[in-house]
Amino acid sequence: MLGLGSIAWFPRIPAGGFTMFMTSSVRRPALSLAVTDRMAEGKALRKLTPRRSLATFQPASERDPVAILEAENATRVAQLVGLRHERMAESAFTFFRGGAAIMASDLATAPRSGIDVQLCGDAHLMNFGLFASRERRLVFDINDFDETDRGPFEWDLKRLAASFVVAGRALGYTPYEQELAVLDALGGYSTAMREFASWRNLDVWYSHFDVQAIFDHLRATIPKSAKKRVPDLIARAQRKDAMRALRKLTEETPDGLRIKSDPPIVVRLDESGHGILYTEEHLGQMVRDYVDSLPNDRHALLAQYEMIDTARKVVGVGSVGTRCFITLLTGRDDTDPLFLQVKQAEPSALEPYVGSRRYENHGERVVQGQRLIQATPDIFLGWTRSMGTDGNVRDFYLRQLHDQKASVILENLDLDLLRAYAKVCGWALARAHARSGDRILLAGYLGQSQVFEQAMTAFAFTYADQNEADHRALLDAMASGRVAGTPSPAPLD
Repeated sequence: MLGLGSIAWFPRIPAGGFTMFMTSSVRRPALSLAVTDRMAEGKALRKLTPRRSLATFQPASERDPVAILEAENATRVAQLVGLRHERMAESAFTFFRGGAAIMASDLATAPRSGIDVQLCGDAHLMNFGLFASRERRLVFDINDFDETDRGPFEWDLKRLAASFVVAGRALGYTPYEQELAVLDALGGYSTAMREFASWRNLDVWYSHFDVQAIFDHLRATIPKSAKKRVPDLIARAQRKDAMRALRKLTEETPDGLRIKSDPPIVVRLDESGHGILYTEEHLGQMVRDYVDSLPNDRHALLAQYEMIDTARKVVGVGSVGTRCFITLLTGRDDTDPLFLQVKQAEPSALEPYVGSRRYENHGERVVQGQRLIQATPDIFLGWTRSMGTDGNVRDFYLRQLHDQKASVILENLDLDLLRAYAKVCGWALARAHARSGDRILLAGYLGQSQVFEQAMTAFAFTYADQNEADHRALLDAMASGRVAGTPSPAPLD
């Protein structure tokens, strides 16, 4: 058993104090301007970057999507690279999910609005979902921040809009039906941003989308048949907690409660021959070090747990091959579990295109970005750094593995539910951008017409075509042996 050991009780304050911390972490808007002036300033930005110009997508002549994946693979677990390709090869949609770096390189060549916010960085429709707030209420929000960085607000929206076209095609919807879903997502964003522009700062900061608000929103917008499916998603989220993880991921052994191995998805760290560069001792030290990144009250809470077991766990699509682990901790007894996910944080896919690096530790970048734009972050969210047995230092962030979290099942989304889901995704993204950017400037740029939404919809369809071509390029590269993997469907965990 790996105890947490002694815990320091004082937080680390950055040199320069509170003021320096605020100014270095958040770019403040021109607050000295009156609201009407800031709205006018946003409108004036249309002359520099017309909203219609955001429809532009011109692939670079030397563009090679497979080469971008190969560059990412250079720092990943070699034995898992083939699995990553197989998951991406399953469909054009799974390829899109894993292709954040490809899209980032494409967005970098497009016209920019000049309005920066804290971006999710990978705002496709599967990176939204339900999870429990600190008050144990289910809320809807963005739930993936691996690529978060500061950049043009429209980059998140372009990825979101394109994901609805790609998903709509996967579900067999017509181009007209796909367009309806995209316009719902964009309209949800624009409507919410104009509303947020009229709110007080604290009202925006405290806003969140809980289950009751979702029901209130859906009641007037979708038919009864679609509304009946929402409770199923809520119930699935409520079931997905630490006790369910305990039943699913562990087993009783002669040595006590342990994580079950399920190679290559789950591999315990006390097993030999699996090529993992981090041992149980590494993970124990990571958890002890990570505590320094948490508020003091979490120190006292974590001190009541003992670390029992550790394993590597493959997650997602784009993250396959990064070093991701789970740790089992228990409290008063074996029926009081806490699962922490320890996930490697690599440079954001946006970093080459958005300017200087703001955080030395990429785990801190992920955590601070999530705290800034998510309404109710996980209470155990923190970061650390560790050197592997190969001598390389890597950044990590930690969070709970299961805390009443659930994402939509794509195949269950009929058109009515897809459109309703698009609206709430747009709202959640607008709230994130309103917290981290100048919502009044943004509302001025968006305007009241549908010019912005039409331009972004045109981009979404063009980019969905490009995504299909890129998916075929990966299949060809796998078939020719250029990259590892067999071009056949692979199950997702």
